[in-house]
Parts: sequence; C-alpha cells; structure tokens
Amino acid sequence: MTGGMSNKYQLPRVRLENDLVAKYPAYDAGEALSEAARCLYCYDAPCTVACPTSIDIPEFIRRIATENVVGAADTILTANLLGASCARVCPVEVLCEGSCVYTGWGRKPIEIGRLQRYATDNGAGDVSFDKQPPTGFSVGLVGAGPASLACAGRLALLGHGAVIYEKSDIPGGLNATGIAPYKMQAPGAIEEAEFVESLGVSIETGVAIGEDITPEELLEKHDAIFLGVGLGGDSSLEVRGGDADGVIGAVEWIRGLKTGDTMSVHHVKSAAVIGGGNTALDAARELAQLGVEEVRLLYRRTVDRMPGYSHELAGARRDSVIVVTDTLVEEVVVEDGKAVALKLVRADNGQPTGENTGILPVDLVVVATGQARMRDLIESFPSVEVDGKGHIVTDPASGVTGNRLIFAGGDACNGGKEVVNAVDEGQRAARAIHELLIPGKQKESA
Repeated sequence: MTGGMSNKYQLPRVRLENDLVAKYPAYDAGEALSEAARCLYCYDAPCTVACPTSIDIPEFIRRIATENVVGAADTILTANLLGASCARVCPVEVLCEGSCVYTGWGRKPIEIGRLQRYATDNGAGDVSFDKQPPTGFSVGLVGAGPASLACAGRLALLGHGAVIYEKSDIPGGLNATGIAPYKMQAPGAIEEAEFVESLGVSIETGVAIGEDITPEELLEKHDAIFLGVGLGGDSSLEVRGGDADGVIGAVEWIRGLKTGDTMSVHHVKSAAVIGGGNTALDAARELAQLGVEEVRLLYRRTVDRMPGYSHELAGARRDSVIVVTDTLVEEVVVEDGKAVALKLVRADNGQPTGENTGILPVDLVVVATGQARMRDLIESFPSVEVDGKGHIVTDPASGVTGNRLIFAGGDACNGGKEVVNAVDEGQRAARAIHELLIPGKQKESA
C-alpha cells in the first residue's frame, strides 16, 4: 500500500501462508482501465449503498478510467482508511459486487474489489491528507485490529493524540492473524497498520491491559478510551479426547500458518474441520489448497442452515473439500496422546440422535465452532457492560458505552462481522469522540 513493510515488526521469513496463492490476482494498469470502462457510473449507485463505509464507488472507478489513480485512492481512503485491506477481504459477492446492476441483469458484475485494490496499491502512497492542528487531547485505544486502527487514524487526522495498546508483538488484529492468506497475507496487514501510524498514531505492542497497564491508568493518562479488543480464543471441543494433540482451534491454526514458522501439513493426509461458518470454510480451503488429500467439513445441521457464505461454500467444494452435514463428533479417538480418528453420530437440527455413523480416521482436527468473549477484560473498565451474548453494550450510532469517556467497536460489539463493519464502527466512534472533546477546543485553553 505504501511501498512495503518496514523492519519495525518482524515475521518469520518461512511461513506456511507463502504456499497459498491470491484468490484474486492484482490488476495491471491495462486490466484496471478495461474493467473500469465497463462501469455505468450509476446515479444513487446500489454498490455504494451496499458498502458499510459508503465509499463513492462510481467516482473512484471513474478516476481509474481517467488514469487518476491517486484521486481514486483518495476517494476510497476518505471514506475508509482501511480501504486496502477491505479491497481484499470484503465479501464483495454479497456487498458491492452483489448489488451491482450487472448482477441483476445476469451479467458479470464490475470487479470492484480488484479495482479498489489496484487504486490503493498504486495510489495510496501519494494521497495527501488534511490534518487538523493538535488539540492537546489524547485517546487510548485497546487492541490494534481494524476497528482501533480506523478510529485512531481518524482521530489523528482530527488533531487528537491516539495511542493504540496491543498485546501481540504485531499490529493488525485478525487482518494479520486471522484472515485467510489467499485473501490477505500478514505483511499486507502490518503495512496497513504502518500507514495508520504515518498519520500520527502511536502503536505500542506487547502491552497487556491489566498486566502492563490497568484500565484506571489508561483513564488517567487519556481523555477518552476506545475498546477494539475483538474476540477471545477458540471454543474447545467438549467431547472425550477433545484436548488431544492434533486437535486445534481454527483461529490458532490460521494464526500459526500466517505468522509462525512451525506450522506444517506434511504429515497430514486426512483432516476434519468442525463447524459451518466462514472461519470453518477458510480453514478447510486452506488445508485443501496446501495439498491435504482428504479434507472434510463436518457440520451439525443441514447445508441450508450453514452460517457461512454460499460463495465460500462453493469455493470449498471447488477445492475438493468434502462437506458432511447433520453430523456431530461424539468422541476423539486418541492413541499415544494424539488424535487418530473421530467417532461420528447423526444429528437432527444440531442435536445428537444416538445413531452412530462411523469412525473417521484423521491426522488433524480443526475446531471452528466459535470464539470466547473477552468479558473479564471488558468488565474491568468502569461502567462498561456486556449483554447476554458477551457483546459490549454501546449506542449503535456513536459506540459510547455506559461510561461517557469509553467507546467501543468491532467484533467485541457486533460478535464477529466483517472487517468493513469494524472500520465503520471505529470511524463513527472517532467522530463521536471528537464531538465529546471539541467543546473544550484545545485542551491547553480548556
């Protein structure tokens, strides 16, 4: 996006994600011009309406068509500071491209995601941002995922100090550690975080809230707080043998192949992924694309009940993933501490019927049945509440919590929507924080 990742944040040189090819290769200039020329530049464009961050899609495409790539990037980043990653990871099939008028006519939609990637890859580095004079106010942001990055970047452009505290050694949140590598690799996410830093944001990695700094200390140090803490660890497989070697959570699996140097599938001939959401589909597709001979997706309900996107399911089937529905794991068969097979039972509407359906030999089991909530961390902040599902309770319009100085957005609030939703919530919170702080004008004169 800005010319490559610096040496500030380090990743292992050899990572399993390097063995996966991009889902949609980057356009060259000729391809971008040709595709942009197809756009009808619709009035009240349905693609823009479908975008959670309301990017003026016809305008940025028109600018590409007139070879104004910097202008196209400016249009994108004005609406969405993380437009580079959203170009890669957004489910365009159900958002902008799914709403393209060509789709309604049974024709191929404009490839908006690839055009957005072309613009941000080739023009973002030369975009000039209007930055307001320093206000003297400071905002602390917890977590360096998309919600916090978007919020912090907007705050910095509005003249406020913005400091992000991240427990991990690298920023980017799930963009860096959880997005399927064939959509976006970890260096791209880190490069985007460095772009946000270039706007005047400070990112402090290796800082754990409650250990290295307390919520009370954050509130004393900053004039407002934003919580973009995301979700917690993988849900466990609550059956006999569910903690055996060879059983791993999907988020941990994806993090390992994206940012680690010890993950390998050389020993894996048969793998099972448990779950039916997009994370499960991503994990299954990754395994298949990495050359695992047999990959099965085990889901407890019928295929029409799968929460994952239909286009991702179709992609998994193209990758030769075997989809097994109405099935539950009753037990993980363990030998010498390692998972070697799964005992399966028939399920009816997600519940076991008692009917055994066989034993499935496996070398690896990836569990993608959800993630825990960060309830303890969230509730350590005064007057911040969670609902029955563990989501932070906020005002949807502003992101403010029960504490007027604490705002929140992203997966910790919405339960795990798209990156673009987190960006939208972060940017809306930034505007609300600005409105909270500006009555005092510059802090020094307050």
